[in-house]
Order: sequence, then C-alpha cells, then structure tokens
Amino acid sequence: MGKRKRLAAEARKAALRTQYFAKLNGVPSSPRKMRYVVDMVRGMEVNRALGVLRFSKKAASADVEKLLRSAIANWEAKNERKAEAGELYVSRVFVDEGVTMKRMRPAPQGRGYRIRKRSNHVTLFVDTKTNDEN
Repeated sequence: MGKRKRLAAEARKAALRTQYFAKLNGVPSSPRKMRYVVDMVRGMEVNRALGVLRFSKKAASADVEKLLRSAIANWEAKNERKAEAGELYVSRVFVDEGVTMKRMRPAPQGRGYRIRKRSNHVTLFVDTKTNDEN
C-alpha cells in the first residue's frame, strides 16, 4: 500500500471512531426488500423507529431492529452512559448489494433457468440531536 492510500485509510478510520454505527453483512434477502424497511426509519428518533420496526409485517424489519439495538449499544459503550429518551436518532442508513449466489432450476424440455439468490449489507448510523455534523 502506498503512502497516500495509507494516509487516506487512516483518516477514514479516524473519522469512523467519532461516529456511532452498526453493520450487518450478508443478510439473505434482496437489497430492494431491505430498502423498503430502511426507508421507513431513516431520520426517525430511535425509540419511535424501534416501535415501527417491531410492528412491521416485513420479514426484514427483524434484522433492522436488531441492528438498530446494536447501534444504540455501540453509542452507549462509546459514551459510557445510557441513552435518554428522545436523544438519539437514525442519522444515516444505507443498503448495499452483497454476494449473489447463482443457482439453476430445472425447466421444461431439458432446459435450466437461472436463479439469483441475492444478499445485502446494511449500515446504520445513530447520532444525538445536538450533534448535527452529518
């Protein structure tokens, strides 16, 4: 690794140390289905977002709820105190495409149809209401 790349990587790592986030890699559902759930909670206060996710009928909402609880726990661990009601909100959340497994399904007349089993990666950032740098 060259010096310029190393410096850029160290700067990115230093910036992530001041932010509070959680990542979920390799979720076995399509990114499109996950984005429906993620769009419901983007920008919400965390207690309200947990309620929305808890009572959502989407299967992906269970994964996002667990991820949000992890991000809250990460914030509490870095700040060494419990989060108060109304203090935290979901500042950024995005879904990236993961590995796509390719499978074959038997089709009529000796053919085979391709099946793509998609996966995704979810990254969720939380922040305080007073700290609006993002």
